[in-house]
Amino acid sequence: MRVALGVSGGIAAYKAGELVRLLQQEGLDVQVVMTRGAREFVTPLTFAALTGQRVITDVFESPENGTPNVESAIEHIAVAQRIDLLLVAPATANVLAKLAAGAADDFLTTLYLATKAPVIVAPAMNVNMWQHPATQQNIRILQERGVHVVQPDEGYLACGALGPGRLAGHEEILRTVRDVLKLRQDLAAVKILVTAGATCEAIDPVRYLTNRSSGKMGYALAQAAHRRGAHVILVVGATQMPPPPDVDWELVHSAEEMEHAVRQRGEDADVIIMAAAVADYRAAAPAAQKIKRGASGMTLALESTPDILAGLGREKRDRVLVGFAAETQDMNEHAREKLRAKGVDMIVANDVTQEGAGFDVDTNIATLFLRDGTELPLPCMSKLELADHILDQVLHMLPVSRG
Repeated sequence: MRVALGVSGGIAAYKAGELVRLLQQEGLDVQVVMTRGAREFVTPLTFAALTGQRVITDVFESPENGTPNVESAIEHIAVAQRIDLLLVAPATANVLAKLAAGAADDFLTTLYLATKAPVIVAPAMNVNMWQHPATQQNIRILQERGVHVVQPDEGYLACGALGPGRLAGHEEILRTVRDVLKLRQDLAAVKILVTAGATCEAIDPVRYLTNRSSGKMGYALAQAAHRRGAHVILVVGATQMPPPPDVDWELVHSAEEMEHAVRQRGEDADVIIMAAAVADYRAAAPAAQKIKRGASGMTLALESTPDILAGLGREKRDRVLVGFAAETQDMNEHAREKLRAKGVDMIVANDVTQEGAGFDVDTNIATLFLRDGTELPLPCMSKLELADHILDQVLHMLPVSRG
């Protein structure tokens, strides 16, 4: 498949060289198109050496001597017709504005208007430029037209500012490319149920017991599985995030409600991934009315909630079953014991005291503990990246007839 990589004039242009290599590793043929501004940061020769192809830099450019001719004047039409995807990375505020307005004053913007291939843009710019209402309106216009936008990362920018605007990581861009081109549909015949978020156990009508889970890991798993073609069912506890698009989902509150939903919705699932943080205890006798403050302290009697994972392990059949273990000490020992006690195929364990691995962050540091004794420690990565690592292991565990 052929991808036109549009490189525009920002400091992130230097990252496009590595992106070319990664696209090629996906088996894609890459044609680089550079704007005039991009050539101030990186030379066309760099991309020509990486791709083995001439780099297109202007509409009226002759392949031989740089003088205009008829062939170069209509080359954008030929490129537009032969590509399967147009990827603009980095996409500056200027290029986004041109694409949204339908301007065509260079090869890249002309190619955008001429192609019927899907388009992905990966913005990169100063935080104030990214947050400016004009840029945000241009992004909305492009999205309404079906353009896929890879949101920029947050962090320190080349100008020294801190905030969103940094070019998204290569892996995130590649995931969008794979998704749009349907390069990875290895879970197309698989039904996966994922739980996410925290459960809430009522103390009285206005108070409850819960935990700090944000649901981000479960959502990442649902998103990654959907991108890889699976039929995904997401059972969601407490979270501030809206349900992901194109995923069948059900909202629950308590551990008992989650158990009922998992058993009912997951009866014919090939895979169940219990990423939710299920409360271990609930009030033994929740009050019917709000408990009023008293002069002295209060004792709350607790009882255990249903152990959903252990129950699924006892009735496992040929399903692949994955559990999570959020620990604060002796992570490896606790994870191995949970793997044995729950009767599951994999435990994803993380030490939530580590920076980048706790609650309500977009990254995680985990070790995968498999039933055959394999232990796979993984470095800090986005939760979406971790989700794909987990699903890679799940794929190997599926019966051949399904996986």
